[in-house]
Order: sequence, then structure tokens, then C-alpha cells
Amino acid sequence: MLFAFICSSQAAFAQEPIKTDVPFVPTDQQVVEAMLNLAQVNKNDILYDLGCGDGRIVVTAAKKYGATSVGVDIDPQRIEEAKKNAKKAKVKDQVTFIQDDLFNADFTKATVVTLYLLPSVNLKLKPKLLNLKPGTRIVSHSFDMGDWKPDKQMSVGSSTIYLWTVPNKQ
Repeated sequence: MLFAFICSSQAAFAQEPIKTDVPFVPTDQQVVEAMLNLAQVNKNDILYDLGCGDGRIVVTAAKKYGATSVGVDIDPQRIEEAKKNAKKAKVKDQVTFIQDDLFNADFTKATVVTLYLLPSVNLKLKPKLLNLKPGTRIVSHSFDMGDWKPDKQMSVGSSTIYLWTVPNKQ
């Protein structure tokens, strides 16, 4: 009986919701396509999607553009869903999903970073993004980076997307 109690307690603990800085809100596929087009993603790119959710940006970048793609999300449920979506799209060999806090994740190999976070999270990430290799493209859905002015921005339906290029270090 004690064993059953321990197992049920562990199961209840395992199902506690993950505390995230950003709620999961899927990006419309039309916006995904526009983000990848704006960043001019291609087969030579290494794309990191921070807060990847169900993996749709990572999967699209791999399937449509041939990019090596990595999704980072803190929520194990989202990571499992993303892996299933990659398998279904037949790109599981081109993509990797990492369960991690995006502030701890290493995305220094990125040539493209995609974001659909909140303004406060973008601002907190900004120093890390600015330290990426010069020329790395960063695309954000809906939210800017404060005083770091985008190179381009565009509207897609009711959404705005922003593009920055990491400048040379001075």
C-alpha cells in the first residue's frame, strides 16, 4: 500500500504545471512562413527557436528551407509534441529539441534565432542575443527589443514581425 501511495504521489508531482515566463500561444503558419522569409532562412542556416512550443517554426525551417533547426522549451509536454510533429513531417533527422530554460540554453551556434516571447523576456535576452556572431539574424513575432531598432518590420495579418541583425562588435 505504501508503494501505491509513493507512485501516485510521484505521478501527481510529475504532472504539476511547469512555471514559464511565457504562455504557449501557437504562431499562425502564415506568420511562421513570413518570419522565415524575412530572415532569409536557407539550407546553410542553423536556426534556434527559443520557446519552441509545438515545434512548428523548427519543423517548417527544416522541411521547407533545409535548415538545421533546434527548438528550446522548458515544458516537457511541448518538447514531446514537437518531436511528434517533426517525426510526422519526416524531418526528425534535421531537428533537435532541447528541454531547457532559454536563459540557460547555449544557442551560440545559431545563424538565425526566432522568438515569440513577451517584451520583458526579449529585453532580458537582448544582451545574450547581441553577443551572438555578427550577422546572426533574429526574428521576433509581435514584440520588439526596446531601444534596439529592427532592421525591418512587417505586418502579417494582425501580427507584426521584427528582424534584427547582430552588429559587428566595436
